[in-house]
Parts: sequence; structure tokens; C-alpha cells
Amino acid sequence: MPMPAVWFVLLVVFAIVEGATVGLASVWFAAGAFVAMLAAFFHAPIWLQVVLFLVVSFVTLLLVRPLARKYLVPHYQATNADRIIGEEAVVTESIDNLKGRGLVSVGGSVWTARAQDDQPIAAGTVVKVLRIEGVKVFVTPAEISSPAV
Repeated sequence: MPMPAVWFVLLVVFAIVEGATVGLASVWFAAGAFVAMLAAFFHAPIWLQVVLFLVVSFVTLLLVRPLARKYLVPHYQATNADRIIGEEAVVTESIDNLKGRGLVSVGGSVWTARAQDDQPIAAGTVVKVLRIEGVKVFVTPAEISSPAV
């Protein structure tokens, strides 16, 4: 099989692998195979084709991967609101999931609240913040630890 055909087959294989994966997995090897295929068309020696394949693949990996990670990989942006997860709050307006009402005060802020288990929670109850969904906190009554005897 002529070398340009070998490099073309490798290029297609790398392109298929790249298309089948979510992240950038083999685009650098496809670029290296493309350059090696061009060299083979111009009758470059096989050792030069292999060197071009390796160098172009490595350089493409070094140059493209950081840019791709910066723009394609989603980054979790922590907010100050995340600090209240696990904290205790005080119910300021009774929580009733069926009626869609309830407020808690936590960390100096008032949040719309929902009960984790759909059970009503009376005003004045101390609750624990489990998670935040949008502008609502989901809470459960806090465990009241009894003093050690």
C-alpha cells in the first residue's frame, strides 16, 4: 500500500475517533497524519514522514489543548451562596410546599425555601440547608443534639 494511502487511512481513523468522543482526543494525531500524508505525496522518506507526524502531533497538542480546555471545558463558578449549604437557618415564614410558600433566614439573607420531604415546617423552626436550586433553598429540620450527660 502506498504511504499516502496509509497516512490517509490513519487520518480517517483519527477523525472517526475524534468524532466519536466528546472531548478532544485525537485531533492532534489527525493533523500529524495529514502533514505526513502531504510529505508522502512529495516522496519524502518514511523516516521524515514519521518525524513530521510525531512533531506536528506533539506541537498541535501543546498549542491547541490549553486553548480548547479554556473555551470548551465548562468551569464551575462557585458563588457566595454556596457557603450556606450545610448551614442552619431559621424559618421566618412557615414552609408549605403544596402552597408554594416559605422563607428562611440564613447567613444574613432571606431565601425562598422548600422542605426536602414535602412536610410543612413551622415558623421559628431551625432547619439545615441541603441544596440550592435557582433562588430556592431546600431544607430539612435540624437535628437537635441533646447535651451530654
